[in-house]
Amino acid sequence: MMATTMEPIPLPELTTDDLSRYSRHIILPEVGMEGQRKLKAAKVLCVGTGGLGSPLAFYLAAAGIGTLGLVDFDVVDASNLQRQIIHSTKDIGRKKLDSAEEKLKALNPALNVVKHETMLTSANALEILKDYDIVADGTDNFPTRYLVNDACVLLGKPNVYGSIFRFEGQASIFATEAGPCYRCLYPEPPPPGLVPSCAEGGVLGILPGLVGVIQATEAIKLILGKGDSLVGRLLLVDALGMRFRELKLRKNPDCPVCGKHPTVTQLIDYQQFCGIHPETKEEKSLKNGIPQLSVKELKQRLDAGEDVFILDVREPYEYQIANIGGTLIPQNDVPQRLAEIDREREVVVQCRSGARSQRIAEFLKQSGYAKVANLAGGILAWSDEIDPSVRKY
Repeated sequence: MMATTMEPIPLPELTTDDLSRYSRHIILPEVGMEGQRKLKAAKVLCVGTGGLGSPLAFYLAAAGIGTLGLVDFDVVDASNLQRQIIHSTKDIGRKKLDSAEEKLKALNPALNVVKHETMLTSANALEILKDYDIVADGTDNFPTRYLVNDACVLLGKPNVYGSIFRFEGQASIFATEAGPCYRCLYPEPPPPGLVPSCAEGGVLGILPGLVGVIQATEAIKLILGKGDSLVGRLLLVDALGMRFRELKLRKNPDCPVCGKHPTVTQLIDYQQFCGIHPETKEEKSLKNGIPQLSVKELKQRLDAGEDVFILDVREPYEYQIANIGGTLIPQNDVPQRLAEIDREREVVVQCRSGARSQRIAEFLKQSGYAKVANLAGGILAWSDEIDPSVRKY
């Protein structure tokens, strides 16, 4: 499928500095002077300045995009630096938007950077997206992916999509008039907690570089109106096997957003759509029937000499990085090693952040353990609130 052609826009002239900087572009017949002027006139919004947003923004800035919008509200953490190459060690604790702007302007001083320091929501998405030609989705959660998709469909903006997990990635272009949208591929979100986050499941640091560069390439092709775009195609990246496959995608005529008779004509509550609800006070202390024990409560009980069995369900390599002295039985081994978990004692299940341990606590309860609790926040909370010498990862 040929790349979608952008709407005609007034093209700025190229300066002497532009001619020198983009000479390798200009000598390409597919780009030329006119193409480089299109890039200079273009406005692209990057939603997120993390793993995908880093290479995406860098290469768009280097290519000569005139205006680059950035949406983010987070600060740089040490754990980001393994893949979020737009940030550096000195930026830890700094706003990601400020860090990203500094690197982008150092690369291309003529770049117009527009910072949107906010979480993208149903209340602000249309207002933020409306001024851009293309939206590049570098988010890492389902509510925002559906939000970006629906906003792009409603505004008629191409959505250059990318996602990553462990060693695998995906890329496509959604929300064009001729092609499908994200909902055509994924009509319903997965149940909450079914798909682990990168923080829980991990991600090869180089993978977002691969996928983010693909997103940047597709955005530039859309602006130039050249080449075969990923509209109607889902590119699958297997970094471990170093294989690329693609699936053909078709527009769903019954899609509630982009179909012939849409039922979603305005932005909705995407947290609710994805089954994510604000926790009540009762739910914070009891989740799916499992008591949620805070790290401070556990510390008090241990200091008081209470007989508590701490079950650490992380992997051995994680235990080597940091532990609080629990018995290590990786989550996948628990069903075969129940005999090692004392049924007469209260079992407090612990992991990195509290997600895996919650699932194992529920399993233990179903297996007949009467006294089971989940350590809310896991070892990260222990490091933050009890002992900073316990390393976070």
